[in-house]
Amino acid sequence: MTLQQLEYIIALESYGHFLQAAEACNITQPTLSATIAKLEEELDTQIFDRSKHPIVATEAGSKILSQAKVILRDTAKMKEMVRSERERETGEIHIGIITTIAPYIVPPFIKIMNESYPNIDLHITEAIPEIMSRHLAKGEIDVALMSPYYLTDNFLSIPVYHERFVAYVSPRDPLYSLQEIRGEDLKNGQAWFLNESLCTTNQLRNIANIASNYSDVYHAGSVDTLVRIVDNNGGFAIIPEFHLGLLREYQTPNIRPINTPIITREVSMIIRQDFVKEKLLNIIADSIRKIIPDHMISPNLKGHVIRI
Repeated sequence: MTLQQLEYIIALESYGHFLQAAEACNITQPTLSATIAKLEEELDTQIFDRSKHPIVATEAGSKILSQAKVILRDTAKMKEMVRSERERETGEIHIGIITTIAPYIVPPFIKIMNESYPNIDLHITEAIPEIMSRHLAKGEIDVALMSPYYLTDNFLSIPVYHERFVAYVSPRDPLYSLQEIRGEDLKNGQAWFLNESLCTTNQLRNIANIASNYSDVYHAGSVDTLVRIVDNNGGFAIIPEFHLGLLREYQTPNIRPINTPIITREVSMIIRQDFVKEKLLNIIADSIRKIIPDHMISPNLKGHVIRI
């Protein structure tokens, strides 16, 4: 049984004539007749008395038609509800942001949202990727800003930006004398890395395996902590490009590009497949676009409206 079949039987009841009902439904008479006959076969009930002119419903058919009208009316209400929900610029939205992104995104994002969209009730949660995925799966958050590294079939991914990783090197480390760093150079320095759960690219995990002097004394949970560890203990760390804006003036000379291999990560908005707040999703995307440097923004996000 389909909504289309229900529409066809209501049209036939209204016109009492197959040809007129077919024309009203913008289909051929044979198609209308065959579709209604298939529904009668499925229900094992004759809906119309075809011996009468105009055609009228049988006693059982009248009950079916009455219920069909309720179903189509409720369906129309549901479509209107979804359309309204898609277009709302008000309401509640729960956003999750992983810890290695939050310091750069959250402060300006809150400011933009409060100034431009005061009617949106904003809630932001910061967590590591595995926990964020669980929150999203349970519907505890609406949108997660994270790497799609942990993406499953239950989620949809909308790329937001791509960023490179760079090396933050202590002046006391042998790598400091290099203008750029290759993968093989990492064997010569003291490496500090984020907690494995935050290394959200295979490239970054491979780099950790290359670095023979990798320290497991402390599993850093934030990039800022990682930088401070290097400042105080020497060695080097691999940090995201976005963090460069948070470095102090005396720290910026410690940055070295990594060119072989180039390490990048994609950051995306992750939603469940049943997410319907399309307008709010576009508001989030527009607000984030104002924060991200233009060269990092995903081409598909520039000047495009997100449709879900």
